[in-house]
Amino acid sequence: MGHDHDHGARTGRAFAISVGVNGAFVLIELVAGLLSSSVALVADAAHNFGDVLGLVLAWGAARLARRKPTGRRTYGLRRSTILAALANGVLLVLAVGAVAWESIERLRVPAAPQGLAMLVVAGAGIVVNTGSALLFLRDRKRDANVRGAFLHLVADALVSAGVVVAGGALLVTRWTWIDPAMSLLVSVVILAGTWSLLRDALNLALDAAPAHVDVDAVRAHLAALPAVRGVHDLHIWALSTSETALTGHLVMAPADRAPTFLRDVARELEQRFEIHHTTIQIESPEEAGGCEDCETILPSEKRHESESASDEAPHHDHRHGARLDGVR
Repeated sequence: MGHDHDHGARTGRAFAISVGVNGAFVLIELVAGLLSSSVALVADAAHNFGDVLGLVLAWGAARLARRKPTGRRTYGLRRSTILAALANGVLLVLAVGAVAWESIERLRVPAAPQGLAMLVVAGAGIVVNTGSALLFLRDRKRDANVRGAFLHLVADALVSAGVVVAGGALLVTRWTWIDPAMSLLVSVVILAGTWSLLRDALNLALDAAPAHVDVDAVRAHLAALPAVRGVHDLHIWALSTSETALTGHLVMAPADRAPTFLRDVARELEQRFEIHHTTIQIESPEEAGGCEDCETILPSEKRHESESASDEAPHHDHRHGARLDGVR
């Protein structure tokens, strides 16, 4: 739990800094645009403000997820981070679509070259957004909510970089198509990163196992535990974008269970698979035999033991045969 606390404190600081810095940059850009009567600067400020709202959404969800459970919300508000990641994925797709649409229009009807002020602002945007994105670099892979914030910042940095590169090339070549073509290329790159965020966030919202958890490996690990004869009703899902839960039934004789068995299993699952909340139900072979809808998995070395027992007792229930697939 100390690790989760450190993660929460670190991401909280990253959100506070990035929202503050990017919010200040948007304000400066807006004022500069109004004073210079630059529609392009005002429009870019409005675009960046939308990204700041995306950061605020992710930050708010991260704070909500840390609230304690209540009598009605027994899990607390942990899943708010999943909803925020999904919302940020949708916002990114809409933003990329807007950039791509504008780029296509500018390919059809070339616009006037960007002024020096716009290039300077774009250069500053690269510094601000890249610096902010680096704050989320460490946690982006293990937390989809953080990845959504990270992609917002990377998208802005790439768009700004495209403006600078295209602006410099335009000054040399006078090819007006370079700017919209560069924007289209950047849009494709951003969309590729956004797709993985959307896919993972949607899977988490539908209670799929998180991408970093190998369900088959977890199943095999449980089935190979000492004295365990079978595993069924194994479920793994995300409580939030950074917490994973597991429930399952283990078939074993009560007399074979060590006093610290459940505690040891929970610790191993957290250390090996990053599963933070484990609920295991122990069943005797007789109890499991009455489960009409269960499929049981046995390790290969226990399979022969089961088959030998079946030979000695033909009436033995074969539902606990050696199946290595399809736990429900």
